[in-house]
Amino acid sequence: MSTKNFSVQDWEQIIQRLEATVTKLQNVLQQDPKHIILDNADLLQIFNISARTLQRWRDDNQISYSQIGSKIFYRMHDIQTFLDNNYHQVSLKSRTQ
Repeated sequence: MSTKNFSVQDWEQIIQRLEATVTKLQNVLQQDPKHIILDNADLLQIFNISARTLQRWRDDNQISYSQIGSKIFYRMHDIQTFLDNNYHQVSLKSRTQ
């Protein structure tokens, strides 16, 4: 395997390309948050629930997920669907005096 010595200019170009890619990804996520992917640790922290509760939601098919090896991921769209499915609107009755 050959190694190449990178010049400062080469490194600057790599950094510029990486920064451009990050900027593109940030713009995509801001425009369409359904592309956001969270892992198990993210959901545990966001909902402030135990790992067992999240496991039960998956077992009961309440929340969709993807599993790659032992790692579990959730799409923001699926989290929104889960929240919508468990939404209970409060009706305020007007008081008559």
